[in-house]
Amino acid sequence: MKIALGCDHGGYDLKQHVIKVLEGLGHEIEDFGCHSKESCDYSDFGAAAARAVAEGSCDRGIVICTTGIGISITANKVKGVRCAHCADCLQAEMTRRHNDANMMAIGAGFTGPNMAERMVEVFLSTEFEGGRHARRVEKMMALEG
Repeated sequence: MKIALGCDHGGYDLKQHVIKVLEGLGHEIEDFGCHSKESCDYSDFGAAAARAVAEGSCDRGIVICTTGIGISITANKVKGVRCAHCADCLQAEMTRRHNDANMMAIGAGFTGPNMAERMVEVFLSTEFEGGRHARRVEKMMALEG
């Protein structure tokens, strides 16, 4: 699977850890930045990762900022993206099962590397259940109109 990554300076260290996790799992990575701890705007990198997912050049995306909030809001502004801000493994699982989320946002100021590692594994290995959830996702996506 090809994974789009994006972060700001607050998410840089955790993104570097996630890169190692993804490589260990055999995934291909496209890193949209940022590439240092120098202060920057999460919106630039979250949007770039989201566009890659929406356009289909990446299968899924993971974006990281200090809280996970701003970068998730940014990603969700891109048509076709369903980015869930997750804080634990159950949220990472359920957003795939019920919402068919194609991106996950993590707050590096609240989520440590061990939890993030497991969340990434769960997010990437959980399948969408479809059924009644497909109808709900269709209604959600129709709001983009």
